[in-house]
Amino acid sequence: MRIPLSCLIFMAACSNEANHIGNPLLLPFSGLATVFENSVYNKRRGRVEVFVKSNHPALIADITAGGGGHISEAMNIARIPASDQPTRLIQMKSDIALYKANPGALVTALMVYRG
Repeated sequence: MRIPLSCLIFMAACSNEANHIGNPLLLPFSGLATVFENSVYNKRRGRVEVFVKSNHPALIADITAGGGGHISEAMNIARIPASDQPTRLIQMKSDIALYKANPGALVTALMVYRG
């Protein structure tokens, strides 16, 4: 009785149905992929954060003006697609009070807008 039950449990674990874990046989590979993706994200976020904190007044001026070199460079560092940048600039302009008071919020917005 134990062997058929064990086989049934293992077969259910390997189903093609959606679940939050994924295929258990691929967990080591997905774990490595996650580590790589996180390191790439953290490196990009670090670059965005340094740029925003080093150029905060100029970025605020560019956002208020509706565009400029500094905000364009920040969006490029964050890898926001060029086609999305005008829309994102409008969104940032509507939240300018938050970004004036909190450079970290601008960093977060830039990273989130990348998707």
